[in-house]
Amino acid sequence: MIVDEVAWHPLTLPLATEQDVFALRRQAQALGAAIGLDRQDQVRLATALSELGRDRFPCGAATVTFTARTGASPAVLVTLHWTSGPEPSRDSLDLASRLLPHIAHTPGSHRIEVEQPLPGTAPADWSGRLRDALRADARTTVAEDLRAQTRDLIASLEETRAQREELQRLNEELEETNRGVLALYTELSQELEETNRGVVALYAELEDKSQQLSDASEAKSRFWANVSHELRTPVNAVVGLTRLLLSETSALTDDQRRQLSLIGSSGDTLLSLVGELLDVAKAESGQLQIQPAPVDLRVLLGQLHGTLRGTAAPDVTLTIADPAPAPRIATDEILLTRVLRNLLSNALKFTDHGEVRLDLRAEVRDEQRWLVFTVTDTGIGIAADQHVRVFEEFYQVPGPHQRGRPGTGLGLPYARRLTDLLGGVLTLDSVPGRGTTVEVRMPELIGRPAAAQAPHPTSEQHHAQGNDR
Repeated sequence: MIVDEVAWHPLTLPLATEQDVFALRRQAQALGAAIGLDRQDQVRLATALSELGRDRFPCGAATVTFTARTGASPAVLVTLHWTSGPEPSRDSLDLASRLLPHIAHTPGSHRIEVEQPLPGTAPADWSGRLRDALRADARTTVAEDLRAQTRDLIASLEETRAQREELQRLNEELEETNRGVLALYTELSQELEETNRGVVALYAELEDKSQQLSDASEAKSRFWANVSHELRTPVNAVVGLTRLLLSETSALTDDQRRQLSLIGSSGDTLLSLVGELLDVAKAESGQLQIQPAPVDLRVLLGQLHGTLRGTAAPDVTLTIADPAPAPRIATDEILLTRVLRNLLSNALKFTDHGEVRLDLRAEVRDEQRWLVFTVTDTGIGIAADQHVRVFEEFYQVPGPHQRGRPGTGLGLPYARRLTDLLGGVLTLDSVPGRGTTVEVRMPELIGRPAAAQAPHPTSEQHHAQGNDR
């Protein structure tokens, strides 16, 4: 053992008789009390040293030395030394090792070293107290030592009994806690089981409601398709007969011609609305079949400009950029035409002054080539809280701007649905009073096939007008 700093000269006691062993025990107990060990640790230290002393005192010139070590790791060092005799018995070393943390013996060295670290409760003047305790006369008679050992044993037994009673009390509290935990676990398990049953029932109800909604949506689509188809024939007859009367009858008065013109105009509006309903119904039911083919964009954009130019207000300019050279795209020309026509018609409907413009550009994003169609207008614009709702079917943004602008509220939802079918993305940005920008991003090649089987109707049958904001 290394001594950092010795507070006083070591104290050496002889180990020649049984009486010296008794004195060693008393010295060890006094040492423990001086450095602040509790009662049990004092008994452990005294028992360990007396056992080692009893094993060594028959050897030649046996002594025990006490040293105080101060510094970084203060401790009391006890060294047993002898000049001749047998090696310490293994039983004595094992007993002392169980009682004390630090005991060292090298075979053939005639030394046993014991280190007792200071406890956290050691008094500040422990070194002086230790010196006084070791210098006091610790010699006693055999009877006195036996009585002292008996007192120590009784004290240990009393402490053990107290600890046993405390342990029993703790065990009873633990059992009570366990019973409470078990009761709580049982209650929680029952509640969880009840909740699970409720969740299962709710899931079954939601599944049933979901099926009902799916059936209702399918029935709605069938209703739209059937009613729109049945309405188209008589409406076509009304429109056709009106045009025939206006073109072939010369005996009509001006008032009659005006009335026939109103009938024809109303018939055209009704026919376009019926066409919108039928288009949306087929798009929802997946009956629109995509037929991709190379598209001449210059021709397509030119036809849009010629068709929609006459619908613009007097103070509105319709501008469709002429792509030169025209980008190449392979998609469904009829569906792409419907998307752009709906967006342009919608912009023209809600723009009283300024310009409606369609621009086209090509870009590469995520290793995919895209064509981007951008429709901008200087119209009334759409509030931010309505940007999502305008894509709901039949929804019309409330306000006085709807006056004189009839429609079904299907233009934008229909355009987005067709864009999705073509593998593209439609986004909208708008500010009230500053106009609206709608961007349609289309792949140069259709990225996914249509899910339906029915062939396309002709573009004449499906002339859809703009959305009602």
